[in-house]
Amino acid sequence: MTALRLELFVDDLPAARDFYTRVLGFSAGPAHADGYLPLQRGTARLALNARATLPPDHPIQAAPGERLGRGIELVLEVDDVAAACAQVQAAGWPLAAPLARRPWGLVDFRVVDPAGYYVRVTEAWA
Repeated sequence: MTALRLELFVDDLPAARDFYTRVLGFSAGPAHADGYLPLQRGTARLALNARATLPPDHPIQAAPGERLGRGIELVLEVDDVAAACAQVQAAGWPLAAPLARRPWGLVDFRVVDPAGYYVRVTEAWA
């Protein structure tokens, strides 16, 4: 078996937790004393951690003024993409790209989390 879990390093853990739980519907596990927070939605698993815990020369540290997550698109496949979009809009979160059928045939929408990570929420491949 192979599984993928992502760990996102952020500057504002409370804002990131709010986004992933309230806006995207993840469930939070128990936070660790150092701030590490596991999250899960279905089989999707990710964790949040404070970027301040990384040494300055760590390979994933952003340069001053650089947006976190640059060059990464997180893709969340959901059973009902229209309902997921409605949940995001009801939470008052702005869409980076509207709900639409894309040229490759799937329906999705996009958001940017508080740390700057780009998230595409899409229907699953058939």
